Amino acid sequence: MASPTHHVDTPPRPKPEDLLLDVRNLKIEAKVFPPGEAPRMVTIVDGVSLTLAKGKVLGLIGESGAGKSTIGLSSMAYGRGSVKITGGEVVLNGRDILKAGKDGVRKLRGSEVCYVAQSAAAAFNPAHRLMDQVVEAAILHGSATRAEAEKRAKQLFRKLSLPNPDTIGDRYPHQVSGGQLQRVMTAMALCSEPDLIVFDEPTTALDVTTQIDVLAAIKDAIRDTGVAALYITHDLAVVAQVSDEIMVLRHGKLVEWGGTRQIIKEPRQEYTNALVSVHHIEHKEKAPGTTPILSVKNVTAAYSGGMAKVLKNVSVDIFPGQTLAVVGESGSGKSTLARAITGLLPPEEGTVTFAGRLLSKALKDRTRDDLRELQMIYQMADVAMNPRQTVGTIIGRPLEFYFGVRGRERDKRVAELLDKIEMGKGFVDRYPAELSGGQKQRVCIARALAAKPKLIICDEVTSALDPLVAHGILELLLDLQKEEDVAYLFITHDLATVKSIADSIAVMYRGEVVRYGPKSKVLTPPFDAYTDLLLSSVPEMELGWLEKAIKGRRMESAGN
Repeated sequence: MASPTHHVDTPPRPKPEDLLLDVRNLKIEAKVFPPGEAPRMVTIVDGVSLTLAKGKVLGLIGESGAGKSTIGLSSMAYGRGSVKITGGEVVLNGRDILKAGKDGVRKLRGSEVCYVAQSAAAAFNPAHRLMDQVVEAAILHGSATRAEAEKRAKQLFRKLSLPNPDTIGDRYPHQVSGGQLQRVMTAMALCSEPDLIVFDEPTTALDVTTQIDVLAAIKDAIRDTGVAALYITHDLAVVAQVSDEIMVLRHGKLVEWGGTRQIIKEPRQEYTNALVSVHHIEHKEKAPGTTPILSVKNVTAAYSGGMAKVLKNVSVDIFPGQTLAVVGESGSGKSTLARAITGLLPPEEGTVTFAGRLLSKALKDRTRDDLRELQMIYQMADVAMNPRQTVGTIIGRPLEFYFGVRGRERDKRVAELLDKIEMGKGFVDRYPAELSGGQKQRVCIARALAAKPKLIICDEVTSALDPLVAHGILELLLDLQKEEDVAYLFITHDLATVKSIADSIAVMYRGEVVRYGPKSKVLTPPFDAYTDLLLSSVPEMELGWLEKAIKGRRMESAGN
């Protein structure tokens, strides 16, 4: 990749009367705590400058650790955790807010600049009604009375296409869906009529059918209110729909900055070009074998004492050395299917046959071979590893537990597995905190492989990773599949991932399989209504795609 330290062309500065945000030579450091060493400060944003005009949207993109969120939060004079802004200026509405003092900063947060987080569920207080939280900042800063703020909030609910806009504010956070809660959070940011909103990955945690609605609502709200925005994401296809300009970051430095069309169509830097062209893995679909390694037949499962059926009569097969992708929106039953297969949620009805033997419904009743041959890799590698154990210990544990391998033989096998995941034995003594997101996920893959499994369940293993890292993980999984003849059950809501890795696909909706078969068949029309909606909701790196997709939905709805 090209070094980001070279000269970077930047768009012309806005006219003085239009300039809202002017960040100059920003330097940000963070305190790190290496195991066995004294804490030290490291630079995580190095000399970044940017400008933003009133009413415009600047997209900040780049891989994990690029400094996107850190720069966004600096526009509120805020550093998360041990992060400190140690140099430069952040000029908002003509004044350097880094010199505003505690009282000055307190006055601008929630009034001049607001923040929309990635996880709305974590940002709301579950004990208070939505309306009380949406109007709080406007009332606190004196920009509106309670009655005025509530009237404004209801107008925003309507603008953001929320159901029952006059009464939805009476609900508690748990009484609305994830997509609705994300839109309520956008209304909360807009209610105090700020000049700037920082959107920090506001749709990353949403499935594609919900994401398109939230994106459209955010774009309409920005246009109608005239607010300026920093839109932080690692998804270029998403940022292309809402941004006027895009800023590409890597390792805390500016790589490229330009108009959205130029960045998408004519990237000038090698790294930007890699981001733009990342979703192109050519995986030739393999024909199914004769005997499945896993056969799920007529499985029904429920939580809460059986009152609500989460899986309804589900049947799928997976063949040796092949990948079944299970796709669908949040709540469709994808992860619940994995729990039923692994015995974490014993099915009420139906059977799970694995490697020619009928599996016990409950995990506690399964044999050691059942556990060894059916492994799982989770979405969040951070919480799937013990932070106090080294990489060597983490990978070596299955070798000891399943095979009794210890000492030099164990160390040799760990080194082989590290080579297999393209990391090498130099990582054997590192702790999880010393690894990147992609490296952590590779270690989890190596740990699963150490058990010599016949099937690995991959539950959203790339959804928390940036596109380049996710691309590398998918290529690694495909290479390992060829070498080890291991089968995958790949749970995801990312259709680009499905096209890259799947041999067969099961589309789930409300606990049922609504479409199932070889990839070529499932992705070929005619489609059922839900699969058509799912496929048409996948963002494309094309200017104007969002408007076309929404128009298509409205025409289809009118036709029905």
